[in-house]
Amino acid sequence: MGERAEPPLSSTPHDELERLFSELETLLKNPEAGAEFAKIGVNVSLALAAADGLYAYLRGEKARALLELGTATEEIAARFASGRGGTPS
Repeated sequence: MGERAEPPLSSTPHDELERLFSELETLLKNPEAGAEFAKIGVNVSLALAAADGLYAYLRGEKARALLELGTATEEIAARFASGRGGTPS
């Protein structure tokens, strides 16, 4: 008989979140993706801060989540109020 395949490693929700957020970070740091997001007025740095904040919150790091999400929210609101809400910056 042939060799038996190893069972897949079990993953936890935290493992899955880490994988997903790592993929998101890689995507957001990709220059081609960044150019596409810029076309619709999305600032990749702010998107990364918001993603970091959400990831921190989901890990129970509420102080870090508050800092990252607060920074992203304030900056997005300020840019929107100044009329730059639809332009990349």
